[in-house]
Amino acid sequence: MKKFKTINLLCLLFLLAALIVGCSDNGQASAQPYERLEQNPESEKNSYIMGLDDTFAPMGFRDERGNLVGFDIELANEAAKRMDITIEFQPIDWSMKETELNAGNIDFIWNGYSVTGERKEKVAFSAPYLKNKQIIVVLANSDIKSKDDLDGKNIAVQAESSALDAINSEPEFVKKVNELSEFSTNNEAFMDLEAKRSDALIVDEVLARYYMKQNGQENYKILNEDFGDEEYAVGLRKSDTKLLEKLNTAFDEMKNDGTYGQIYARWFSEN
Repeated sequence: MKKFKTINLLCLLFLLAALIVGCSDNGQASAQPYERLEQNPESEKNSYIMGLDDTFAPMGFRDERGNLVGFDIELANEAAKRMDITIEFQPIDWSMKETELNAGNIDFIWNGYSVTGERKEKVAFSAPYLKNKQIIVVLANSDIKSKDDLDGKNIAVQAESSALDAINSEPEFVKKVNELSEFSTNNEAFMDLEAKRSDALIVDEVLARYYMKQNGQENYKILNEDFGDEEYAVGLRKSDTKLLEKLNTAFDEMKNDGTYGQIYARWFSEN
């Protein structure tokens, strides 16, 4: 009887040992693929999300059928072909663009995104692909002719925009205005100007000229003074170095073979 109990105990110990080894092996096997993805996350990804403000004509906006169109949309689609990736377009709250990027919710900020010193601290920029400036727009019958005439006036601007950055870079100007009203979109800022609640609008020249052309150029006036020149580029996470390199290569190819010029001509009447 004692001999029988000893054999049973040995069998149980053997089974327990086998189970422990088996669980250990399974844990290692399941961990290996995960570790490979962590070490090289870009190797498994060929689909990316582009964050944009879908009211920013002519860069990226909705046409009469609700489709996303624009210069940046065409440029992104062409770049995607050359990079052998797919791009999904995702409208976002423009004031949260850098947060969305660094949280991993989007992979590109690409929609008339101006290069600024403050933004360089948060994102990695592609090579610039379009020049722009921040201009002052008033109604055609306004008696405002210069920056000095904006003393004590109400100014409209898009929130978290490079136009707002340009205004804030001139603190003495900010002190003189009566009110600086921030809007979610430039379209809303234009409507506030048209309603005469604001006396002037500070806005990207690229958007302003397109908007005014669509809504009656004769209704508006652009002042000779502005808030400085700038350039548009694509924002990426600073860790996405390979993706940035591929994008810059695609831009170079598009400019060298004339494709960039063809896309440009479809959206801008002046070179």
